[in-house]
Amino acid sequence: MKKLLLLSFFALFLISCGSTKNTGKVPEAIIGKNETKTVRKVNPHKNDKVSVRKNEEESEGTNNEESPKTIKKGIIDYAKTFQGTKYKFGGTTDAGMDCSGLVYTAFQKENITLPRISRDMATKGILISFKDIEEGDLVFFKTSRKNTITHVGLVVEAKRGEVKFIHSTTQAGVIISSLDEDYWKKAFVEVRRVI
Repeated sequence: MKKLLLLSFFALFLISCGSTKNTGKVPEAIIGKNETKTVRKVNPHKNDKVSVRKNEEESEGTNNEESPKTIKKGIIDYAKTFQGTKYKFGGTTDAGMDCSGLVYTAFQKENITLPRISRDMATKGILISFKDIEEGDLVFFKTSRKNTITHVGLVVEAKRGEVKFIHSTTQAGVIISSLDEDYWKKAFVEVRRVI
């Protein structure tokens, strides 16, 4: 009986997506830093990787201040390139990622640093009423018996009362789901806006 209980606890731990991989102390979200950086772009139809060098010279003559809508679209579009990526606890690449790894990586692409763990992400930004939810907001869930946030998703569509979000699940990897699905509706906790 004791072994069965221990095995059940271990299985619940693996199912939870609240990655605890320590990546060091990270600052709160910083929007719009214009620094030289190397980013990885993934063609959603192929797994070819292309490194792109982005710096101030390339953006000369353009407005360096991106609108929040443009930043959110960039985050969502980049997150969608990972659709079909398998689940990997603590992962942040197309070789495998967990829920918080997906969100962390998508925001990092736009120079916005979030905490690496979903429960810590839920302390950033501002709390939003569900009726005010928008694309680019973060949705948080409690997917285990623990009384703590264990899962995060990125809202990719919020139209006519239906909310769709991209996230990484242990069973299907990176997918888009709806908050109308019973499981997610019951596990839903809150919405937060970082941008």
